[in-house]
Amino acid sequence: MISGRDFAVRLDRHGFDFFTGVPCSLIEDLIAVLERGERAPYVAAVREDAAVGVAAGAWFGGRRPVVLMQNSGLGTSLNALASLSLMYGLPALLIVTWRGFGGKDAPEHLLTGEISPRLLELLGVPYRVLAADALDADLAWAAAEMDARLSPVALLVPPKIVETGAAGTHGVAAATGGATRMAPPPAPDEPLPPASMPRLTALGIALKAAGEDPVAHANGYICRESFSLADRSQSFYMIGSMGLAPAIGLGLALARPGRRAIVFDGDGNLLMNLGVLAMIAAQRPANFLHLVFDNEVYGSTGNQASLSRAVRLDRLAAAAGFATAVAVTEPWALEAALQAAVAADGPHFVLVKVTAEEADVPRIPYPPAALRDRFRTAVLEA
Repeated sequence: MISGRDFAVRLDRHGFDFFTGVPCSLIEDLIAVLERGERAPYVAAVREDAAVGVAAGAWFGGRRPVVLMQNSGLGTSLNALASLSLMYGLPALLIVTWRGFGGKDAPEHLLTGEISPRLLELLGVPYRVLAADALDADLAWAAAEMDARLSPVALLVPPKIVETGAAGTHGVAAATGGATRMAPPPAPDEPLPPASMPRLTALGIALKAAGEDPVAHANGYICRESFSLADRSQSFYMIGSMGLAPAIGLGLALARPGRRAIVFDGDGNLLMNLGVLAMIAAQRPANFLHLVFDNEVYGSTGNQASLSRAVRLDRLAAAAGFATAVAVTEPWALEAALQAAVAADGPHFVLVKVTAEEADVPRIPYPPAALRDRFRTAVLEA
């Protein structure tokens, strides 16, 4: 069997230097070692698709990422893998534990155990089944395949391959570096005035404030309107993967701590992946700025009502533990909020209430690989 510490050492030896995922008991010792952060960051994810997004951001920042998940998490992450990792060509090593292997497990794992190899085959993700005596060879294969294919690859890990119960316990201080911070001030109770600012106007203000900083855009009209105002190589336009822009921004912020990472998000996008607020607050990236352009509707699908009509997203960010969380409805207030965010350590959250008006703007004309390449080049050359 492979000890968790030896597994971590071998991953480091083969150049894997960023880790994120959702726990599984089959690799509990490996996760315990990674959480201590002795070699590289480990980002605890609330869902496997969020971990896929974080890994994408880390790769943009020059890291070789690993996503750890139980095979049940393959189902959770199918869309993220299909419309983000595979569509754009974003390398990551998926370490997938194989619950239900050989038809022996609790009932909820049996079907997923039976179909796990076929799920990877349907996705077109190359994989190997890990054996205890083949770890180095399999990691070398994975690193070479990732680099050659610009694609995720997977190692399926059956039971009793990695040791469990030997790595000891660990606490929050180990996972977060033991940092403490003052609780953010409570959000004001007064209701916000009605929005009067078009999103196009708000995006123009935000792009000016961003300068040369990289910006991960949520999919939909946010991308298209931002592109119409100023197409920049530092802008990553998301075509699919709804809800993953802040996860990508988090991975990028942690991979490149010396540079601000900005996210242009939408209310529907954030509501689809609310757990990412806790992930961001737990990691406390000082260089992270999260803007949510909230028009209270799903604009791309016919202006159906969003739950943000009844829920203040800035209050959720404040409760999660962001350094600051503010809401604005006017251009001058947005400018002031961005100036304050640039002047202080984050993570910062700005809820930008905008009207449901949509500009008549073109679709993004670049293919996914071109968007990937120019954004990563802009990030790494800065």
